[in-house]
Amino acid sequence: MNIFLAIVKKESLHIIRDKRTMLIVFFMPIVQILLFGFALSMEVNHIKFSILNLSKDNTSKQISQTLINNPYFEFIQTYHDIKQMQDDFKNSKIDMTLIFDHNFAKNQIIQILIDASDPNRASIINAYIENILLEQLDVQNFNIRFLYNPSSKSQYVFIPGLMGMILMLICAMMTSISIVREKENQTMQMLLSAPIKPFIIIFAKMLPYFFISNISLFIILLLSVFVLNIHIQGNLFILLCFCMLYIFLALSIGLFVSCITKTQASAMLICGMVFLIPIILLSGMIFPTESMPKILEFFTHLIPAKWFIIGIKKIMFMDVSLSFLLKELIILLSMSFIFLFASIKKFKDRIE
Repeated sequence: MNIFLAIVKKESLHIIRDKRTMLIVFFMPIVQILLFGFALSMEVNHIKFSILNLSKDNTSKQISQTLINNPYFEFIQTYHDIKQMQDDFKNSKIDMTLIFDHNFAKNQIIQILIDASDPNRASIINAYIENILLEQLDVQNFNIRFLYNPSSKSQYVFIPGLMGMILMLICAMMTSISIVREKENQTMQMLLSAPIKPFIIIFAKMLPYFFISNISLFIILLLSVFVLNIHIQGNLFILLCFCMLYIFLALSIGLFVSCITKTQASAMLICGMVFLIPIILLSGMIFPTESMPKILEFFTHLIPAKWFIIGIKKIMFMDVSLSFLLKELIILLSMSFIFLFASIKKFKDRIE
């Protein structure tokens, strides 16, 4: 019995002294319950809407003011022409527009346009606006039209998200073992003895994986079009270039992981688990990021898949030009160079 108690005491002291165990016991449950509690919500808040009022009568102003005062809606601006409204839809600046035409005073018909590139969000917005018009304002005559996904196909939600998740996991996991494998196989010294600079070694490591990853990209696109019946509205060349930039970013992240880990198992674990949950919860793949608390919404901006999903939706479903993708392109390109330079620096430190 004394031996048993001694072992219990020894193990208890070991647990208390082990910082990693204490983090798992106390920190992980707090993070997970807060993360899942706030992220796992299909509630839609901050619905960005605009108004195109060509009538300017008292009834249209009253309806507009009711929406402006509603806590679920966020008024952006009033338009005077359709072109600016269309551009703001493509730039994801608005989710919905109310149109009061010149004859509204006579026919009392409201036109409502909703961005349905995310059909789940669009259906919730549709329910909100119908409730306000029918129950609160007793407005019976209105036409709601879904843009970019008129039939509300659920694939339009999941395919961009799945593309972002699959490409990130495949690409990062492949390159994450490239450097650490040399360490485990004890071939790193042979590699370093070659008369070339470290950044050339990094690029040489990355290039084969880049071509292999593009094969995965083509398989995903072919299955999406011919099996899942996704209709790509935008320019195919722009789509491929945008996806290749994301692949380059994912490979850079994988190389960075490979440079900071010591075993292939730990590298695969980081890429497989650490990346998977944030992509599912914080990229907007399933749950709307706009409804998350501000601090959590800030962290969503750090998830590369979020910007890929936004950009790929614009290309595939909205048929936008490059000018509407500048924000996403700059962010993904910046992230790529940050991780690439971090990988090169870490690799140099290991050499020295």
